[in-house]
Amino acid sequence: MLWIKALHIVFVASWFAGLFYLPRIFVNLAQIDDAATKTVLLGMARRLLRFTTLLAVVAVVLGLWLYLIYGIGRGPGNGWMHAKLAVVLLTIGYHHGCGVLLRKFERGQNQRSHTFYRWFNEIPVLFLLAATILVVVKPF
Repeated sequence: MLWIKALHIVFVASWFAGLFYLPRIFVNLAQIDDAATKTVLLGMARRLLRFTTLLAVVAVVLGLWLYLIYGIGRGPGNGWMHAKLAVVLLTIGYHHGCGVLLRKFERGQNQRSHTFYRWFNEIPVLFLLAATILVVVKPF
């Protein structure tokens, strides 16, 4: 079980690293007009999203393994797990939203400013903070 926990933590951290960096690419895409630079940034964003998605799938599968097979967070007195699962669903939604935004950039349909993306970039920090507090402190 400890190996699964360790791998889960590594894949979650890696997933979040991608979620921290992808919107930074969006900030740059929203600021520049140079077509060659946009092409490079779009390629970077596409590859990062694809890699980050693979990390997310492994992180979720390992988390489900811990929950369903080892029973971590199951049973009475584990309200923290329900809250954490809600945070995971929000994070998956954010990840999906990054894909939607990337497709808009690829089609030249971005309507948002670099300032929006700077704020958008802070959301996964809040998700990671919430999930960590829920798992470590177990407030409910």
